Amino acid sequence: MFDLDAFRDFREGIAKLRDGEPEDALPLLRRASQRDPENPYYLSYFGLCLAYAERQWEDAERLCHTAICRARRQAQLYLNLAEVYLGADRRQAAADTLARGLHYLPYDARLQEEFGKLAARRQPVLWFLPRANPVNRNLGMLRHRVLQHWPRRKWITVGEPSPQSTTVAS
Repeated sequence: MFDLDAFRDFREGIAKLRDGEPEDALPLLRRASQRDPENPYYLSYFGLCLAYAERQWEDAERLCHTAICRARRQAQLYLNLAEVYLGADRRQAAADTLARGLHYLPYDARLQEEFGKLAARRQPVLWFLPRANPVNRNLGMLRHRVLQHWPRRKWITVGEPSPQSTTVAS
C-alpha cells in the first residue's frame, strides 16, 4: 500500500537535498525509507544524503547498491551510486557503476553523459598541440574511427600455449 506520509517526506527531503541542505534532508529521507523500506528510490536517496551529510561512505554505498538490486532498470539509482562513489573519491567504481547501468539502459542520455565525463581519454594525437586544437580534434576523430573497425588482437603471454599450436593427440 502507498504511504502518503513517506512520499511527502521523500519529496521534501529531495527538495532540501537539491537546495544544498543535506543535513536538513537526512531526517526526512531516513523517515521515508523507514516507512517504506522496499522502495528503491527512498533507499537510494537516503544513501546519497547520508554520504553528503555524514560522510558515511560504506553505509551509503550499501543502501544505493540495495536499491539497484531491487530495480535494475532505473537510471537514477545508478547515478546516485556513482555520485556516492565520486564523493568517496572512487572514480573507477563510479565509472564501472555507470557502465553497468548502460548495460541495462543503453540509450539513457543521463547515463551516457555522466559516463562520458568519467571515461578515460586517449592522449592527443599531436602532443605538442592542445587537445581542443582543430587539427588534434580531427586526427583524434579519425583515429577513433579507424580503431573502431580495426580487429582486436588477443596477445598471448609467454608460457601460454597458442591456439594454433595446440594439437589433439590421436
